[in-house]
Amino acid sequence: MASKVAEMAITGHIRTMMYAPSEISVEIGQKVQRRRLAMNLTQVDAAARAGVSYRTWRRLETEGKASIDDLVRAAVALRCEQDLFTLFPEPVASSMDALLEQNRMTERTAPKRRRRAVSRIPS
Repeated sequence: MASKVAEMAITGHIRTMMYAPSEISVEIGQKVQRRRLAMNLTQVDAAARAGVSYRTWRRLETEGKASIDDLVRAAVALRCEQDLFTLFPEPVASSMDALLEQNRMTERTAPKRRRRAVSRIPS
């Protein structure tokens, strides 16, 4: 699958898909299964860790069918949730102005960190 994903052609602004969504879903299910087996977990144990039913877990592995919530739960149970954050990377800026605008937008939407007030006790 990785090789086919690499084969996705970009033509101008239109991305040509080499896979049907169902093929991608099945491949993800197979990856979930391989990861589970590498961790020496049964489907029952993995489902319990994820907080989903056995039937849901089995369907995820065999058919690649699951809700986003179930997929996230599976990723957490299989200790690969950090990889979910790379699914939809930020688009590449087309110019310096676009890059600066992206940075401004990121700063606006990022949660503000507040400094904790330091209490000063006179000695």
